[in-house]
Amino acid sequence: MVKNKDAKRFVKDAYGKIAQGEKGCGCDSCCGGQDTKGFARSIGYSEEELRVIPDEANLALGCGNPTALAGIKEGEAVLDLGAGAGFDAFLAAARVGPQGKVIGVDMTPEMINKARENAAKTSADNVEFRLGEIERLPVADSSVDVVISNCVINLSSDKPGVFREICRVLKPGGRIAISDIALIKELPAKIRESIDAYVGCVGGAILVDEYACIVRQAGLKDVRVTVKGSSACIDPKTKDPIGRAILDGLPRGASLQDYVTSVYVEARK
Repeated sequence: MVKNKDAKRFVKDAYGKIAQGEKGCGCDSCCGGQDTKGFARSIGYSEEELRVIPDEANLALGCGNPTALAGIKEGEAVLDLGAGAGFDAFLAAARVGPQGKVIGVDMTPEMINKARENAAKTSADNVEFRLGEIERLPVADSSVDVVISNCVINLSSDKPGVFREICRVLKPGGRIAISDIALIKELPAKIRESIDAYVGCVGGAILVDEYACIVRQAGLKDVRVTVKGSSACIDPKTKDPIGRAILDGLPRGASLQDYVTSVYVEARK
């Protein structure tokens, strides 16, 4: 496995470069490399939703649409973990309305800067972006109604710590709606040991059953992990070094879809 002390440093560096358009994420649609709106549609976003979100916030880094799952209501407080350039945060802000609030947290300064620039271009004054780590959230206890996240928690080397923090910041009765990557079966050693595969949201993923167990152990209830199916967006002919490293780590004749799936995770406090 990639050492925990190295994972955060490599992820922060890689996603800082992604924010600045200097590096891909392994997916052939990310970072403006291909049709980012088309990619968003393919993982569950509607045309109406895409009209709400600034184009610059769409880096095609997600694996689902957690805001649709969350049933966000007007006046609620929403927390977006690993908010990136603000894609889901802006959509949530439109749903909570002027009486609600959205907080986006990301550990990458370049992403926070990009999200704040995007916010300045919109009329979304009910959203703010905070620099911080999802294992140590800069958010008060029992202060949010909904926690969302999109293809981020797999990048954490301390997933139990992330869900303990989620439980801490949720109000009693609060809920989570998370889209993430999980494993159907254990990855080959070459992929587990690859920094590129970790950054590409594959190497740090855990088994579906283990994911559900971690959420329960954090103190959340009514836990449901729904397997959506493959969200692989890596072209077999890709030249992106991250995507190439992932594919090259597979046994001959194997597909990434044999190992990796996207999931929706729901629970309540």
